[in-house]
Amino acid sequence: LTRTMDEFKDIVGRLGFGVATGPELEDDQHNFVALNIPPVHPARDPLDNFYLATANVGSGPVLMRSQTSTVQIRVMESTSPPIRIVSLGRCYRPDTIDATHHCMFHQMEGLMVDADVTLADLKTVLKLLATAFLGEGVSVRFRPSFFPFTEPSVEVDVLWKDRWLELGGAGMVDPNVLTAVGYDPEQVTGFAFGLGIERFCMMRYQVSDIRRFFENDVRFLSQF
Repeated sequence: LTRTMDEFKDIVGRLGFGVATGPELEDDQHNFVALNIPPVHPARDPLDNFYLATANVGSGPVLMRSQTSTVQIRVMESTSPPIRIVSLGRCYRPDTIDATHHCMFHQMEGLMVDADVTLADLKTVLKLLATAFLGEGVSVRFRPSFFPFTEPSVEVDVLWKDRWLELGGAGMVDPNVLTAVGYDPEQVTGFAFGLGIERFCMMRYQVSDIRRFFENDVRFLSQF
């Protein structure tokens, strides 16, 4: 996983993206509110998050971040456009653990904000990223979807072993998100994407079970 993240940093660096970091313990404002996720949205459900029962910031709860999208909010709050960054790190969700899901996983969040950024720019960056990591013959598919923080939104799939595997979500940054950080959506646009690093890693190294990454089995790790 570390090797994969280092390679991602190198690839996106060649595309002009810097690397940003943020905390794994987050507040409600950065994990939900600024990302246009309303109070009634199911993503806020206590059963779908790791809330800390004894911690609060002001009047809001604290949780283990459920996505690296929190970093894009922190970057935009403190930086004026143009912005071109990625953030790589751990995320936490109480998913049922199986061959393709875990309660801890790694994401790479990408963000580009500038004048006249379009969906074509997003598709080009993701195609170049997939090609650089998985090879020239990789097929990438974009499916319409919905996320509160992007509009329009797409799911990104890659053809792997004769089947399509979902790698993450992406889309154009919702105007409400731009407004929440003090940007003028009439002046700038942007795209964002969040990709599962484990799934890229599983394809590259032909790993069939995500649990292998976290078992610290020397027999597995020595292969790399």
